[in-house]
Amino acid sequence: MMAEGPSAKRPPHCRLALLLTVGVSFVLVPSRRTILKAAPALAAGGTLLGSLPARQGLAATPNGLSRLREGEAELPPITFTDADGKAIAPRDFPRKGLVINLWATWCPPCVAEMPALDRAAAALSGDGILVLPLSSDRGGAPVVRAFYERTGVRTLRIWLDPRGAAARALGARGLPTTVIVDRAGRERARLEGDAAWDAPEFLTAIRRLAGPAGAGATQPA
Repeated sequence: MMAEGPSAKRPPHCRLALLLTVGVSFVLVPSRRTILKAAPALAAGGTLLGSLPARQGLAATPNGLSRLREGEAELPPITFTDADGKAIAPRDFPRKGLVINLWATWCPPCVAEMPALDRAAAALSGDGILVLPLSSDRGGAPVVRAFYERTGVRTLRIWLDPRGAAARALGARGLPTTVIVDRAGRERARLEGDAAWDAPEFLTAIRRLAGPAGAGATQPA
């Protein structure tokens, strides 16, 4: 599968990662130091993934559920924008469970899981759980809107993180990365790579991690 969108709109390090990881479930975003260490292997005809530490390799599994890493942690302060450029933060969704998905239209595994995320968003809406796909596309809302129209995405809204500030604050190593946040605003789990988010097992796990409706911190008046 090839990447979507013009390569000029992708950051250089992401273009390198993309070219060398087509067909895997996770696009690593390597640091400059990692790239320099990998240079001899690349020159010899190897791949970036082959030269990275073995612990960074992620094997595909049915549904991806085995790659869901649970653990409670403080959610760092993050902001992103809506399609109109308005700044948004997780606190703007009080008492909602959140599924924050970091993605881009040029990322093959991101594109692969988007239909499942869209169906999951529809299935979870009645539970007070929102799916927030934060796009890092530099082209912004027009690029994401065109992608949604082309692929038939109906439930997901457009949320943007074009400079990758939210992704860096969340400590994402690559795309896609998905963080599940409970109704009290704390991270409860995360998953690196694409997954079948609309599978019954995933929907059950998300509802459990988000917590029952009505739970969560009371917001100040």
